[in-house]
Amino acid sequence: MNGTLNVYKKAGKVSDLAAFVKDKNLSGVVGMGHTRWATHGEPNDRNAHPHFSQSKDFAIIHNGIIENYASIKAELVKQGHTFQSDTDTEVLVHLIEEIYTKVNVPLEEAVRLALGEVVGAYAIVILSKNDPNKLIAARKGSPIVVGIGKDEFFVASDATPIIEYTKNVAYLNDGEVAVISDGELTVKTIGNEIKIPFVQELEMKLEALEKGGYEHFMLKEIYEQPRSIADSMRGRFDSRHGTLKLGGMREFEQKIVNAKRIIIAACGTSWHAGMVAEYLIEDLARIPVEVEYASEFRYRNPVIYEDDVVIAISQSGEKADTLAAIEMAKSKEHNFLESVMWLDQVSRVLLMLDHIRTLDQKLV
Repeated sequence: MNGTLNVYKKAGKVSDLAAFVKDKNLSGVVGMGHTRWATHGEPNDRNAHPHFSQSKDFAIIHNGIIENYASIKAELVKQGHTFQSDTDTEVLVHLIEEIYTKVNVPLEEAVRLALGEVVGAYAIVILSKNDPNKLIAARKGSPIVVGIGKDEFFVASDATPIIEYTKNVAYLNDGEVAVISDGELTVKTIGNEIKIPFVQELEMKLEALEKGGYEHFMLKEIYEQPRSIADSMRGRFDSRHGTLKLGGMREFEQKIVNAKRIIIAACGTSWHAGMVAEYLIEDLARIPVEVEYASEFRYRNPVIYEDDVVIAISQSGEKADTLAAIEMAKSKEHNFLESVMWLDQVSRVLLMLDHIRTLDQKLV
């Protein structure tokens, strides 16, 4: 408010930040916050989000990675920019301000032009000191959803924190920029094409998103695994014939049946899930399986044959690497299967596999 941007950030738990801002000025009708580990630099106060532009007129939060940030940063340093963090995120907001100042265009146009210069994945939200009633959001690779309430808007990476306030949401597509201003939502592509946002109503229930008496969400998810597995099988498992019917796989059925080799690309926990899948697929289907780190697979020139199938398993922590691996695999123009699975922990996959084995049925 009053032409200032109050930025408060603290490494550690959310409770540490809550204690830090207890006596701070939190007045205003527009705000943004972000919890994430640092992609570049240590996870400390200076690398925490939000990040300021050179003049401190703009603040940004960012999920993802700007891969060419180093070359952009070097050029901005030549232009007189100084940086307060080690992050790629701060480089992006400096680039936006450089274009805004030099080209003399509206902020949303500067954002659009800047995003045309960066390589990587991002979900960003930007706020201007000089226009505090406007929020600009954009995405590529990393998800963004806009919640539409009564005289209010919410921007988040998924619908979980929004449903408490509104069930009406619009999901941004890759390469789209959303501008929230004067009670209106407008969407353009990075190529400057106007898009009409598709507003849909969420079906999830608030109680499903709460801890339900458990000490923390991970414990709740562990105990919910049997029910989650049963829910995922409902309507797909045919007990009379001992088969699974997966509609989304039908288009690729013959490609999978004829596959000579399966390549699984993943990172982190998903990589471990891929290792489990390797044992299961080779045991049941007798098809050789290779499990690759997506972060390495994307930078190689791998040998991929026409009758190979590539499966990408992803989770939010490394999605940029996995998406890049997918694009690289697609560029090989072979029979490609993309299976994106959002996995929180290996135990969920292990339990699911154990449950499937106990069915003692033929899987197709």
